[in-house]
Amino acid sequence: MGCRVHSGLIYTQLKIKTDASYIGFFLPHYMKTNMIKKSNACAVFILLLVLMTGCEKKYERPDHYEVDLFAKDRKEGKAYIMSEEECFDGSEMVITSSAVKLADSSTGRGRPFYIYKVSSGEMMKTVRDTVLEYPFQFLSNQRLKLKEGPIYVYLKKLDGYRFIAKERNINYQWLKTAPVYSVQKDK
Repeated sequence: MGCRVHSGLIYTQLKIKTDASYIGFFLPHYMKTNMIKKSNACAVFILLLVLMTGCEKKYERPDHYEVDLFAKDRKEGKAYIMSEEECFDGSEMVITSSAVKLADSSTGRGRPFYIYKVSSGEMMKTVRDTVLEYPFQFLSNQRLKLKEGPIYVYLKKLDGYRFIAKERNINYQWLKTAPVYSVQKDK
């Protein structure tokens, strides 16, 4: 207890706190009913951690039990490569040329395409009576691995790419999935 004097009167200073002055977080520990001791809190955390890791269920796929009857016949990851005869038969126009060069390419947005320029060549096959004026350009969806010396150029009528065809005057495209074959000279 303390006393204070103010204009001749003595006031006693009693510090009396009622339960109404304690609210929420500021309650003393003896008044909190849900107080957990630190050692109990640590034990509860460790118990939850053990339960969570111990109850892990591994998912087993239903196809894990399936039997593949055609495992020997499946060839995944290998692209089909057309033979020279298949390329020749599937093309509308075949040219032999040693003057084929990449003129332009577009890789970025959309489908990539490559424009090749043929300066000179010899017509081997045509479906229509077509007269080509050299140099001419053709479009390819794949980048061609051009080889030294004369190669076969397998072409078909351009399908799609109407804005590029109109701007660049392109009428033909490379036969899809056809590789580049060198011209074999007869021995």
